[in-house]
Amino acid sequence: MNKKINKIPEYLKIEKLKNDKRVVVYLVCVLIATVLWFLNALNKDYTTSISFPVKYTNPPAHRFLSNRPPSQVDLKVKAHGFTLLRYKLHMSFAPIILNLKSITKDVEPRNGHYRVASSKVLHRIRSQVSNEISILEVQPGIINIVLDSLKTKTVPVKADVDLDFVAQFSLKDTVLVIPASVEIVGPSAIVDTITCLFTGQKKYTKVDRTISRTLDIIHPENTTVKPEKVQVRIDVEEYTEKEIRIPLTIKNKPDSVKVKLFPSDVMLTCLAGLSKCDALTSSDFSVFVDYAQIKSNTNSLQVFVGKKSSYVQKVRTLPETVEFLIETN
Repeated sequence: MNKKINKIPEYLKIEKLKNDKRVVVYLVCVLIATVLWFLNALNKDYTTSISFPVKYTNPPAHRFLSNRPPSQVDLKVKAHGFTLLRYKLHMSFAPIILNLKSITKDVEPRNGHYRVASSKVLHRIRSQVSNEISILEVQPGIINIVLDSLKTKTVPVKADVDLDFVAQFSLKDTVLVIPASVEIVGPSAIVDTITCLFTGQKKYTKVDRTISRTLDIIHPENTTVKPEKVQVRIDVEEYTEKEIRIPLTIKNKPDSVKVKLFPSDVMLTCLAGLSKCDALTSSDFSVFVDYAQIKSNTNSLQVFVGKKSSYVQKVRTLPETVEFLIETN
């Protein structure tokens, strides 16, 4: 007996198998029988579950989907084995499209909350799945849809630009945005917090001439803006220096005190664009000293620049300090 068992490994060697036609015939018969059994099995009907992704589209006018309904549905199906095998071999399926406007049309909402029975959308799912498959059941049985109202608001747009000018060049005027305001549409909770929108950030270096660009508007996720782009115009001009003599005033001086300043006026020097330089006068500025400084400084007072035109730069006074004399009766 042991001798026969010991001969089995030798008998199963490839060369032995090749030379023994009975074994080859047996194996071929087993293979054919297996294939026939498999084909016969696939030709029968089976019931199983298949998962399909879901995509939700077309919410009602001025509404948006504010929750996360099921991203897939499980379909209990019945079909031939061949059909099921073909589906099972697919790694992914085209999503089932559910039209939000249609599926919520006949459902009574509660505070924007819709409970849509899966049986109500069964015919929509069937129309998007092969007619070789019979759908018996859809899970989950209820699809919860929450639709919130959209809010529209008009807000200004500001250009988010970083400008590096060539020496003696600067802005001719404020950066112009066209249109100056846009409509933003989105959930009330988001739109109510927005007071203005900005363009995409841009940096321009060595600027010495006017720039005109079309820039995108940056807006929060789940919102839309109209228009989506604005025209940004940056008017640039050369600056020149101008000197204007301006009388000094004294702030915080008691009415009962008389103060004389030496000198009583100063020369103000500033940079202004060529287009506005000639129009600048002393009335566009104010310079003053602060009487309250006398307590801490008995020799001179600092000269401060008060009012100045928005389009002037690098304002300075000469002198920067003045002496004073308090007159007594």
